[in-house]
Amino acid sequence: MHFDLTGKRIWVAGHTGLVGSALVRRLAHENCIILATPRAQLDLRQQSAVDAFIRDTRPDAIIIAAATVGGILANQTRPAEFLADNLLIAANIITSAHANGVDRLLFLDSSCIYPRLAAQPISEEALLTGPLEPSNEGYAIAKIAGIKLVQAFRAQYGRDYISAMPTNLYGPGDNFDPVSSHVLPALIRKIHEAKLASAPSTPIWGSGAPRREFLHADDCADALVFLFKTYSSRDPINIGSGHDLPIIELAHRIADIIGYTGAILTDPTKPDGTPRKLLDSSRLRALGWSPRIDLETGIALTYRWFLDNFAADPHAMRPAHDIQQNLIGSA
Repeated sequence: MHFDLTGKRIWVAGHTGLVGSALVRRLAHENCIILATPRAQLDLRQQSAVDAFIRDTRPDAIIIAAATVGGILANQTRPAEFLADNLLIAANIITSAHANGVDRLLFLDSSCIYPRLAAQPISEEALLTGPLEPSNEGYAIAKIAGIKLVQAFRAQYGRDYISAMPTNLYGPGDNFDPVSSHVLPALIRKIHEAKLASAPSTPIWGSGAPRREFLHADDCADALVFLFKTYSSRDPINIGSGHDLPIIELAHRIADIIGYTGAILTDPTKPDGTPRKLLDSSRLRALGWSPRIDLETGIALTYRWFLDNFAADPHAMRPAHDIQQNLIGSA
């Protein structure tokens, strides 16, 4: 199939997030109209608000990149939000899209949906074949529900809705908060601060042994636009780089790029999460897409963005314990 974006009104839900902002950059090269609204003006957890927005703006197609996201600590301390928010976001947008006659929609999933001990690399057929990783179970269940909604509206109403699962993403616009960020941006901030403090060593969570695959957000956005224009199937499809590495090796690569020469110390008292998570992206490769940004280049670009946009803000660079105290004090 070919979905022509020319002249189409495309709503990118979650346009200020890591993937959403990358999608806006990528879609700027297409002859289409990008619809977006600030989070403060549209609560995606409110069905009536979502329905009114779609009715008033009349998008021809929707990409759902909005989600409540975070790393292991955030998932463990806020499981209710990660489950409820993401269930509501998926259900509200998908049902309102159908109700308002939107026939093309892409739901952005996550590799967290796969079983904790899935065979590696993880193929799309592994979905629902085993227990999930407990540390992000709520988020995973909500994302699985989104896949099932996409499939249900295709089956019952013939809607051309699809879903895609990217691997771990990073890039400009990432979240570097030490409480809620994912592993790669968290390591960039931690190692950067260790360098500034001339610390002889810096700790990282867990044993350092788990293996993770990483994909730059701009590569992910390019893959999503490729799929949006060419893919139509009830089957979700993986988006990955095809390479993984141990977290301890990732930390050392980041340290090399930042120029930190201290020791990297593991902390086995902290959880590791899933032992390994490498996606089988052969179906996407067979369609003709492959990534362009290698990990070292991507980390260097992300660190430059961090220095230019995040580290320049003294408030943003407060130590992790200060942020945690403020969160507790304002609760």
